[in-house]
Amino acid sequence: MANSMAKSFLQAAATEEVVSPLRVVQIEGLVILKIIKHCKEFSPALVTGQLLGLDVGSVLEVTNCFPFPIREEDEEIEADGANYQLEMMRCLGVVFPWHIFRYQSTILGSYQTVELIETFMNYQENIRRCVCIIYDPSRSNQGVLALKALKLSDSFMELYRANSFTGEKLREKNLSWMDIFEEIPIKVSNSALISAFMTELESDTPVTQCDYDRLQLSSNPYMERNMEFLIECMDDLSVEQQKFQFYYRSLSRQQAQQQAWLQKRRADNMQRKAAGEDPLPEEDPSNPIFKPIPEPSRLESFLITNQIANYCNQINGVSGQSFNRLYLMKSLHDN
Repeated sequence: MANSMAKSFLQAAATEEVVSPLRVVQIEGLVILKIIKHCKEFSPALVTGQLLGLDVGSVLEVTNCFPFPIREEDEEIEADGANYQLEMMRCLGVVFPWHIFRYQSTILGSYQTVELIETFMNYQENIRRCVCIIYDPSRSNQGVLALKALKLSDSFMELYRANSFTGEKLREKNLSWMDIFEEIPIKVSNSALISAFMTELESDTPVTQCDYDRLQLSSNPYMERNMEFLIECMDDLSVEQQKFQFYYRSLSRQQAQQQAWLQKRRADNMQRKAAGEDPLPEEDPSNPIFKPIPEPSRLESFLITNQIANYCNQINGVSGQSFNRLYLMKSLHDN
């Protein structure tokens, strides 16, 4: 009964016409705290969870969430994911399964993977609009709330469904590596009762203890991890480039073989015409040299390039903050 209701509701939601584009993801403060708590408790292990909420016009309202269990590798019998979600929603008192995809943790922003895209596409078949909340505990330790909402772009999903990531198709759609994900602005909201309660908790006395952690000059561990991941991505990108170099070499070799075969066939046809015989066709699909060589997909190289840009931006941001602190300490020392 519950499965049939959930399936019919999701199918109905998927067939609805999109009224307006998605402009903001509104998340309740309690949901953000639950996401942060779950991700930090299991860090550096990566965790995921389910988001629940409403699709209201151009706003996705995230009102609740619950974590997915971490399965051990030696676990013989795994719980059915769909049954687990339905049971959790029953315990939370959810009438209809208003999914908004999921949240997940990441390490230094390394979330752009083929697995995430495949999961996005599976959800997209039943949900009209879905987003993924990404939280990075390691980045948040640097004094920034590393929380973002992502969705796949429409042009990328169209190419992914057609499984055509060739250079010609990418140029035709004018799609670059920056057009895979779209970041949606996040708005934090709290009920009036929670806001009033937080106001009562605020202390009227001034802060007497200084926060010396903000003056910490060392950012070596974070920078080193970013540099290590950046080097790994550069190696992976080099491997992808070698695939394309091999493809173009094979294509050039095949074209040269085709031209040599055509010249020989034309010479034979000239001799057959002189002898009064019918010419042979100048195309032979059964010949292996005329079999088209499949072009490698550019999806993996696009994702790696995105990761490289992400690591470079993080290194640039952290180094800039470190230089500001160093200049501040130098001025204090001089004075």
